[in-house]
Amino acid sequence: MELSRRELLTRTGQAAAVATTASALTIGTAAAESGERVKLTQGTNISVSRSRDGRWLAIDLVTAIWVLPASGGEARKLTDELQDATLPSFGPGGQIAFQSYRDGNYHLYVIGLDGRGLRQLTSGKYDHREPAFSPDGKHLAFVSDRAGSYGVHVLELSSGKITQLTGVPDEAAAPQWSGDGKRIIFTVGNAAVDVVSVDGERERLVTAPAGTQFFGAAFGPGDQPSYTRIKPGQAELVLGTTAITANEDVFGFAPLWNGDTVLYTADGKLRSRTGGAVRDIPFEATVPVRTTRRPHRTKNLTGGPVKGIASPVVSPDGTKIAFRALNALYVLSGGKAVQLTDNAYFDSDPDFSPDGRELLYASDRGGIAQLYVRDLKTGEDKAFAPAPHAQTTPRFSPDGTKVAYLDQDGQAWIADPAGLRQVTPTLFQPGRPTWSQDGKTVALAAVKPFSRRFREGTSQLLFVDLVGGTLTYTEPLPFRSIATRGDDGPVWSPDGRHIAFVVESVAFVVPVDAKGTFLAEPRQVTREVTDSLAWSGNDSLVYLNNGRIRKSTLDGRVTTIRHDLTWRRPKAPGRKVVRVGAYWDGEAHELKRNVDLVLEDGKVSEIRPQRGKADVDAGALTAIPGLIDAHNHWHLRGRQWGARQGLAWLAYGITTVRSPGDPVYQMVETREALAAGTLVGPRFYATGEAVDGSRVYYNFMRPTLGKAQLDLELRRAHELDYDLIKTYVRLPVELQRAAVQRSRVPLSSHYLYPAANLGMDGMEHVGATNRLGYSHTVTRVGRAYQDVIALFTASGMSITPTLFQSRALYAKDKSIVTDERTRVLYPPWEYERFVTDADNQRTPAGTSSLEILRGWVEFALEVHRGGGFVITGTDAPLDSPATATHTNLRALVEFGFTPREALITATRNPARWLGLPLGAIKPGAPADIAFVRGNPLADIKAAAAVELVAVGGRVHEIPDLLAPYRDQQVLAAHTAVLPAAASAENRHWWHEPEWAERVCCDH
Repeated sequence: MELSRRELLTRTGQAAAVATTASALTIGTAAAESGERVKLTQGTNISVSRSRDGRWLAIDLVTAIWVLPASGGEARKLTDELQDATLPSFGPGGQIAFQSYRDGNYHLYVIGLDGRGLRQLTSGKYDHREPAFSPDGKHLAFVSDRAGSYGVHVLELSSGKITQLTGVPDEAAAPQWSGDGKRIIFTVGNAAVDVVSVDGERERLVTAPAGTQFFGAAFGPGDQPSYTRIKPGQAELVLGTTAITANEDVFGFAPLWNGDTVLYTADGKLRSRTGGAVRDIPFEATVPVRTTRRPHRTKNLTGGPVKGIASPVVSPDGTKIAFRALNALYVLSGGKAVQLTDNAYFDSDPDFSPDGRELLYASDRGGIAQLYVRDLKTGEDKAFAPAPHAQTTPRFSPDGTKVAYLDQDGQAWIADPAGLRQVTPTLFQPGRPTWSQDGKTVALAAVKPFSRRFREGTSQLLFVDLVGGTLTYTEPLPFRSIATRGDDGPVWSPDGRHIAFVVESVAFVVPVDAKGTFLAEPRQVTREVTDSLAWSGNDSLVYLNNGRIRKSTLDGRVTTIRHDLTWRRPKAPGRKVVRVGAYWDGEAHELKRNVDLVLEDGKVSEIRPQRGKADVDAGALTAIPGLIDAHNHWHLRGRQWGARQGLAWLAYGITTVRSPGDPVYQMVETREALAAGTLVGPRFYATGEAVDGSRVYYNFMRPTLGKAQLDLELRRAHELDYDLIKTYVRLPVELQRAAVQRSRVPLSSHYLYPAANLGMDGMEHVGATNRLGYSHTVTRVGRAYQDVIALFTASGMSITPTLFQSRALYAKDKSIVTDERTRVLYPPWEYERFVTDADNQRTPAGTSSLEILRGWVEFALEVHRGGGFVITGTDAPLDSPATATHTNLRALVEFGFTPREALITATRNPARWLGLPLGAIKPGAPADIAFVRGNPLADIKAAAAVELVAVGGRVHEIPDLLAPYRDQQVLAAHTAVLPAAASAENRHWWHEPEWAERVCCDH
């Protein structure tokens, strides 16, 4: 295909245009090109290398390699945006080695000082990172996960031969050579500095004390180890065991020693130090950014055919399909869907009994998700093996006597009326179980990382031998993942002879033996977007295709299964006058006093002086625009939270939430239920699974390996009316650019550049999960520099800070933790963890968090006051739903925002991102209002003192929101818990609950 002007300009590092007609999914009309060039004079988390003759420096700035004179000056760019190049290392003859993510894995390249002679040195499906030229220029030291963890390897440049020097269980990083070329120094798991000889002899040089981390080791004077030591709130350059810097933000890359002089990067600068004398080396680099974001208005869906069909299953005789929709369970037969449950709680994940007479499902009607069995003839419900924990995603055994399910920690259990037995260790967001025909094996989707260092891996089939007590991981295809670890398989056929699963958004079937061992290569059986597999007999699959129920025989004959379900938005409430003591309109610097808000047809129709009788007397309260949390994942723990979650958001005055990633059909179902009024909660704007690359970690990321599959992902997004698309951390720049060109909706990611030049609309987090293992937008001690601020303010991209460290504020005030709304509406295990986390903020770790938080907020404040676009979001439930919105606002105010500025980041700004008239109280605006006690323009804590909340003019009192769960407790009497099976023994480091640590922000 002929290159568009946009592609030509982008590839040559010039100005970027907007979308081109690259496919049938492309937006119809390209907007005018708009951009400017931004001068960068500082860099955040940049590294530096020096040429052998001392005349040149190479740096990695905004994921490209640049060179400049050693004395400083204007930098010249060597690599293009698609190269995604970092960590340069000078070799002989002006050759520069670097790591590049161009093809979806990290590989080693070299390029000349003049920008010529680009050559790729490694290839394949493993990552090769952090090259360092040997002193004689004949070898490169690097690290790779090709042996099961990150080990030190040496590449002989003349032959291409690779020699492994260290391996499992190491997680080695950043190797550097000794001056004589006989030894290599490196860090191990950020906890030690080791050295290995080229003959494989190894020695530990330094071990990190508790509470510290090591980065970027090198040999210093006298062959002493030199490295960056990170302590709470400090980043020091160390020689031996002595810090040689103080009060500097040292970036953590290998220092370059020349006698007693060291060259390193810190405080956004290239810095040379000799003893106490410090000299900064100035540089300038100019990059293009796109300054006009695409015009967009989020759709307010009003109704139509139901597309949110979640977790469909087929009856044994093939005549019925059960699923969740509109916050209830339905059974479809003969084109007619019959509702089984009443929308009052969260009923999910149905499964037919083997005789087809009963339906198993999970419901939180008793306070937490528990198993129930419905007699389909009589309609009678009965509990099945009650447990002291959540019971989710259940499946009947083939004989109907047992049930496999997952708890809130990702442990798989087998239940029958006599007892509950744990059969797996804690798994990180596993998928729904499936049974072998003989009932002796359970399979489910589980992640298997390539290494501990980066945690990314593939979603594989995990077989649990219930007799032998073993766990066996099996790749669905080499280096491939099951599409999502939810309802995309594995699913065993009724006769036990085949297993079906989805890879790259199409279905595969593989013949297996009784234990699940593959007997042949998996065979592709669908060619359209395929989600949520279920068997219909032994020769057909039922699945979801962009909101439709489809059926395919194993030889590819496809039909559509019709249903009659539709939904529509309910009629808006009638006219209601709410009297308030004061209100903030979303713009003013002061409250306006003593008015009546007239709400009609879901909007504010009038704001007038108080007169006559009001329908609602909130005269002691202040009305503010309903808050918007612009980053959360409703269904990351949606089954565990159940119907509580929507109530919690409203109880804290959050009337709109935006999810940049959720399991797609769970998301669409919830969005339709909220819009239809069958579920109580805020407005919900969202996307499905984030579009990821070759490796994944979370269960709701879609591994995407090429443009053909990207078209499938975008087709799903457009046909299911996504409100945005998120591209995730392993998606290569070329596919990120293609997503921009082909998408009809805004896009966001974890990256600032080249996203700001590709046309991305926003960045999530100040600096979270990143394929580099560190961020180019915020340093390890929480600071950002001129490059980051300039790019955000020039481009207009949004930044959603997600201030996880705001929990440090609990050291001073835990009132939001002990608040009745939190105690009642949080599931018991979530509340217990929340209390523990708050109590831990009085420790030294909490003090460190406070300093990092200060840096994050100061970064956001510079962007905000520089004219940039800051929107509040929390990443809940990785942070605490609803309460974290308020701790984020309090953190903003604690470190420099005025209360009004903070509130704008949670009202006007995210409303603008969504393209909706939210975030204001004015005639014609949607009547989304929080009624609070106090003046939040004077005290931001008052924003959480919500006593009434309205969404679309429908007013809720807080006691009514709490009522469904106020008296619900974990079951006092439950089925006996039996000793765990041998297969539940934890034999792998990655077997951990999703909540164990905030993995989104580890690297």
